[in-house]
Amino acid sequence: MTIPTLGGQFTFPGTASTVHRLGYGAMQLAGPGIFGPPNNPDEAIAVLREAVAGGVNHIDTSDYYGPHVTNRIIREALHPYPDGLVIVTKLGARRPADGSWQPAISPQELIDGVHSNLRNLGLEALDIANYRVMGSGHGTAEGSIGEQVSVLAELQREGLIRHIGVSNATAAQIAQARTITDIVCVQNQYNLAHRHDDALIDELASAGIAYVPFFPLGGFTPLQSSTLSSVAARLDATPMQVALAWLLHRSPNILLIPGTSSLAHLRENLAVDKLTLPAHIVAELDGIAAEAAVAQH
Repeated sequence: MTIPTLGGQFTFPGTASTVHRLGYGAMQLAGPGIFGPPNNPDEAIAVLREAVAGGVNHIDTSDYYGPHVTNRIIREALHPYPDGLVIVTKLGARRPADGSWQPAISPQELIDGVHSNLRNLGLEALDIANYRVMGSGHGTAEGSIGEQVSVLAELQREGLIRHIGVSNATAAQIAQARTITDIVCVQNQYNLAHRHDDALIDELASAGIAYVPFFPLGGFTPLQSSTLSSVAARLDATPMQVALAWLLHRSPNILLIPGTSSLAHLRENLAVDKLTLPAHIVAELDGIAAEAAVAQH
């Protein structure tokens, strides 16, 4: 039996944690609107177990998904965790009873968030904790994140967090965070049409820092691209598979965390490992960002 390479491997800088570049995002394991329990808890558990059996060793989650739902499902499905599994979580938000997304960025809220993640995941220390900047909607917004990153750095010194990342952050915020502590990953919105972080990705690659794109197919406003659909048809693949393959091709520091609550979609995502993009196809896909910019104006 051949072990899938899942896009090759990446080692987080300054760590002993090496992961396959094709991972899994647990957000969609929660109920509708990422709130409450899933419609099918058994399939949620099955998806996680099949992902790990298929070679996934990088799972992205947060205790504010649900809230608490995805972490508890991860624990039920996978604990005791296999050697080498890296679970990355996020801090900086909370989900009150009305299902809204609210900032949780005071020192005490961040401390409580770490302990909540530890408790619900059944861990003594978090592998990687990302500070998720609550910007404008799902976009970024400038402003100091020094206090929040310093709180995480103190929790790291206490042994509750092994490594730190940032999410939904601007280049200036990432630079600020790096003056406080070592940053091992950045998780921002990026896809074929949304390429504002092109220069940042290259800068992080030169520093060996992982870049983890969220919304690889556009998220709440899915990509609408005739070019993507055409390429997918020619490659006998789905648009999502092509979009993921393009991200793997874009830079060796890009790690993918496509999420799904469906076994069928999980298998499609993991099959991206076998999809190669010829140079002329990559060039065609690179034109999608220009198409999207024209469409917005």
